[in-house]
Amino acid sequence: MSVKNAMTSDFLHSAYGGESMAHMRYLAWGDIARKEGYPNVAKLFEAISYAERVHATNHFREIGGNTADATVTAGAVFGNGKTYDNLQGGINGELHEVEQMYPVYLNAAQFQNETGAQRSFHFALEAEKIHAQLFKQAQDAVKEGRDIQLKSVHICPVCGHTILDEAPDKCPVCEAKKELYVEF
Repeated sequence: MSVKNAMTSDFLHSAYGGESMAHMRYLAWGDIARKEGYPNVAKLFEAISYAERVHATNHFREIGGNTADATVTAGAVFGNGKTYDNLQGGINGELHEVEQMYPVYLNAAQFQNETGAQRSFHFALEAEKIHAQLFKQAQDAVKEGRDIQLKSVHICPVCGHTILDEAPDKCPVCEAKKELYVEF
């Protein structure tokens, strides 16, 4: 089902664009981290890239309707730097989504009674909070010249929930089963 309200539709399009760009940006930054000797930071970037793809896919699904052209405005960090700087770019982007973008988008979807968009924005908002924290942990390690300590990163393919080392029995955001989590 497609959204009925133009404002929520515009917000879904912008969120889709931003999440799509984050997906690609994090893959590129993962390659840089690996080349700089931070394989776990690279793994973190790749895993969070997958979570961003989950968010983009959810937003795209909620747009629904017929295929049509759309102008998409999405804020993003551009360029490649050293891993420390790329992590700061990730932190800045995630905090923008947590503090600015998704609260407004979610509020509009609630006001306009767009339940699918509400779910999609809520899922992304909850995951982005975790992403900002994980990027900060990784940046703190890189600042000290070491890699972040982790065994694996697990991503919920339904909502993008992200957790280190072991998936929960049930996703705390969408209640997906542990077996569905994708491990990096």
